[in-house]
Amino acid sequence: MDEEYPDQGTEGQGQDLEAERAWPPAAPDGREPRPAAEAPPTGDDRVDAALAGLGRLAGAPADEHVAVLEEVHGRLRDILGEAGEGTP
Repeated sequence: MDEEYPDQGTEGQGQDLEAERAWPPAAPDGREPRPAAEAPPTGDDRVDAALAGLGRLAGAPADEHVAVLEEVHGRLRDILGEAGEGTP
């Protein structure tokens, strides 16, 4: 039981957690969030393929975002490293 709100018990809490998580986060200004736009083409198919991996963020739980971001970052870093070595 909650001492501040004694009429509200703790049973049933968490049952709607999954439903609550299904809603997109509210925009800071209170408007409806816009869907993420696709990145414009960069002219390099490898970079475009790496950036396309960011599309997995929308359907992934927040605790999986770091793994997705690290994977995309690693791919971009590899591409940049190849470019620095003179590999086309």
